[in-house]
Amino acid sequence: MTRILLAAASAAALLGLGACGDNAGAPGSQAPRAGIYAAGSSTVFPFATRVAENFARTAGGAAPRVESLGTGGGIQQFCSGVGPSTPDIANASRPMKKAEFELCQKNGVTDIVEIKIGYDGIVVATARSGGSFNLRLQDLYLGLAKEVPGAGGAFVANPATTWNQVNPALPNQRIQVYGPPPTSGTRDAFLELGMAPGAALIPALKALKDSDGDRFESLAHTLREDNSWIDSGENDNAIVQTLTRTPGSLGVFGFSFLEQNMDTVKAETIDGVAPSVDTIADGSYPLARSLYIYVKKQHVGVTPGLEQFVMEFMSDASAGRGGYLQDRGLVPLPADQLTAQRAIAQNLTLMTAPAK
Repeated sequence: MTRILLAAASAAALLGLGACGDNAGAPGSQAPRAGIYAAGSSTVFPFATRVAENFARTAGGAAPRVESLGTGGGIQQFCSGVGPSTPDIANASRPMKKAEFELCQKNGVTDIVEIKIGYDGIVVATARSGGSFNLRLQDLYLGLAKEVPGAGGAFVANPATTWNQVNPALPNQRIQVYGPPPTSGTRDAFLELGMAPGAALIPALKALKDSDGDRFESLAHTLREDNSWIDSGENDNAIVQTLTRTPGSLGVFGFSFLEQNMDTVKAETIDGVAPSVDTIADGSYPLARSLYIYVKKQHVGVTPGLEQFVMEFMSDASAGRGGYLQDRGLVPLPADQLTAQRAIAQNLTLMTAPAK
């Protein structure tokens, strides 16, 4: 279920927003919205809500509204047009894609500011009471891909039912992994950082990557549909809870949720490296990723407080080392990178079109 942070004080403002909806999509014709509206990634959600809470206390007025729709869902709404019925900010756990940028342009969202807010890691976790795994990147592909190399060079439906069939060093446990759905940036990042690099370590797939990149990407990015991989919605906390109720299962979710649930779940190592603030920040953990917010510059000066909210997000007190977002599980940017991203936020520097 979509999670919404919405202070009671902003209820009347949202009713007013609905009345203004007819102006959406027409740059320059929108009526002001009383509160800031951000939507997108479930991973960025707890960070955005924490900033919203602090901003509401210090700035007064209507509380920012933050929705967890998944990265894809949030960007789709963000790109649907300009106006009070569309988000001011899209929260994302991956970079905006070329096709999404083009959708924005088509719908009049021509001025977009991309801001990296910090890092997160994707963890593969089990219940704390369960056995331990030391997964290799190729184990992720061989265990979870819909098709794998078979006899004679053909690709066949994945026959593995237990992890020790994938790798004899792994436990003799059923392959049952709960993870995010296709709309999730966590899912996209897991495919890009885990499945595709794992596939490239397998000779037959490495050769295919060199000869037919599109076919390689299709095989590396297509997860099983036989209940070995189970889509579990956008709520990462629900995946955490499922692990404690389903012995032997694995879950894929963001590092911040691991930190909040260390009493019940544990992260497995990937290529011998455990996820931590340090291994995510220095890139030694293979499934580390960057987190973003996308700001609709055309709403700046129209939505009250939008610039100030963005600067609160990027302040030392929130996004800096030891800031309140680190307490929520965000891995902060190094000081020089934070300074550079803060300059982008302050100057509202427009992003360029993504390459892919």
